Amino acid sequence: MVLAPLADVTDAAFRRMIAKYSAHTRADGTVGGPDVFWTEFVSADGLMMATPEGKQKLLADLKYGEEERPIVAQLFSANEEHMEKAAALCRELGFDGIDINMGCPDRGIEKQGCGAAMIKNPAQARAIIRAAKRGAGHLPVTVKTRVGYNKDELETWLPELLAENPAVITVHARTRKEMSKVPAQWERVARAVEIRDQLGSDTLIFGNGDALSIEDARAKASLSRADGVMLGRAIFGNPWLFHPEKDLSNVSLQERFEALIEHTKLFEELLLHKNFAIMKKHYKAYVNGFHGAAELRAELMEAKDAGEVEGVIHNFLAKID
Repeated sequence: MVLAPLADVTDAAFRRMIAKYSAHTRADGTVGGPDVFWTEFVSADGLMMATPEGKQKLLADLKYGEEERPIVAQLFSANEEHMEKAAALCRELGFDGIDINMGCPDRGIEKQGCGAAMIKNPAQARAIIRAAKRGAGHLPVTVKTRVGYNKDELETWLPELLAENPAVITVHARTRKEMSKVPAQWERVARAVEIRDQLGSDTLIFGNGDALSIEDARAKASLSRADGVMLGRAIFGNPWLFHPEKDLSNVSLQERFEALIEHTKLFEELLLHKNFAIMKKHYKAYVNGFHGAAELRAELMEAKDAGEVEGVIHNFLAKID
C-alpha cells in the first residue's frame, strides 16, 4: 500500500503529515504507514540545467524526513544523460529508489517527450530506464505509466518495459486520453499481472486508480493479483488514510482542524519557494461534510498565510462552541 506521487500535493509538508498521522505499531513492532512513499515528480533536465536558484527549488522538492522511509524519488526526462546524472544525485541524497514518470498527461511535460508521451516512443522509454539504472547503482528503478496513450496498448507497451526489468511497474488503469474521466479499469491491471507472469518477469506490478480506501485497495489487489496498490486522490484531506483504525468517520472535527493548521505551518516552514495558494486545494478536502463547511472554506480561500488560517479556524470553533 503505497503513496502516489501527486504534483503540488504529496510535497514534503504533506508527506510528513501522512507519516505522522498514519503511523501505527504493527504486530512485529515496526511503525506502519504507507509501505513506500513517493515524492512529487521532479525534472531531471532541471536538476542538471537550471540556474543555481532554480536547482535549489527543485532540490527542495526532494527534501524528505527519515520517518518517510522507504522513499522513492520520481523523475522525468527524455534525455538519457540527464536521467543518469539525476538518478545518481538522488542516490547521493539517500533515496531508497528511483521512479520514472511515464504517465503524466500534462501538455507541458509531454512537449518535452516525457510523461505519457513516452508511451509513443518505447525505444526511448527503454533507453531512459537503462540510463536511470546506470545512475541509480544499487537502488531499484521503477516506472509509473498508463495502459496506453489514445487507446489501450498494454499488450505491446508493457512487454517493452518488462524487457528492461524494472523493480516495479505501476499501471494507472486508464489511457492518457481518458485522463481520470472514466472509471479505472482494474481488469487491465489483472491483465498486466498475466503478461508479467507469461513473460517470466520478476517485476512487481502495482495498480493505480480509484482506490478509495485501504480496504478498497486490498480488494482491488486481491481481484487483480497486483503486488501492490498506489493510492492518490483518496489521501486529500485525510493524512490518516494509511492508519488501520482511523479514518474521517472517527476523526473529530477538532482533530481535522488541528491537522489542517499543522499542515499549513509545515508548508510555510518547508516550502518557502512555493505559492501559498497550493495549500488551498487541501482546504477544500479538509473542510467538508459538516454544517458551515462552505462558509469556512470561503474564508480559508482568502487567507494569505498560516497565521490567518489559524485565526479563521479559531473564530469558527468559537462560534460553534
